[in-house]
Amino acid sequence: MRLNNRTFILGGFLGVLGVAYSAFLFGANGTSFFSFGFNQNQPLDTNTWGLVQEAHAAAGSVERYNYLSVQQSSSCGLQPATVDMYSDEQNIQGSCCSKMDLHRYQEQVEGLKKYSEIDVIPKDPYDISAALAKRLFGYQQNITLTSTQQAIYDQAVELSDEGGPCCCKCWRWYAFEGQAKYLVTEYGWGAEEIAELWDLQDGCGGSGHSHGAGH
Repeated sequence: MRLNNRTFILGGFLGVLGVAYSAFLFGANGTSFFSFGFNQNQPLDTNTWGLVQEAHAAAGSVERYNYLSVQQSSSCGLQPATVDMYSDEQNIQGSCCSKMDLHRYQEQVEGLKKYSEIDVIPKDPYDISAALAKRLFGYQQNITLTSTQQAIYDQAVELSDEGGPCCCKCWRWYAFEGQAKYLVTEYGWGAEEIAELWDLQDGCGGSGHSHGAGH
């Protein structure tokens, strides 16, 4: 049987399509594009599928709250040195002290929306990327405030509900100290603006405020 050029061209084209389709479905490492990290040989049960939906729900939603309120990657003992070892793709999720409160969580997410164009401010106070945290640690270590700017920072500490960037000197304290330094030096923020932002970013949990001093 004689094969013409069109046959070879068509066969080659179909072969390329097959390779592309396989790459899309399984990726370079053989993991399914649609697997979400679960075993592909078993169907997702109702509980697992519900968890997937909650994990990808919008910030401030009840579904997102249900997911974040049981996450434990944030804690009072988590320090910058540990976060620095995380991959940039990891997220630090959940509260560091008390259980999250749905109403307060939704208030915080709504309040943070007005800062959506400032990339050093997270959209969700209970779901912060390690990449952002590490960037803010850098500001904390490398930005030196003038005496006037330091006075603004010190006043923000006095005005904030937690007596500083966080209720305790965990990774959040140092990250949001760096964030404040950046906003004061690059955006000209004042003490009241910094204090308001810290309150909206509060990741300690609970419905009220501890009025602490960075224990």
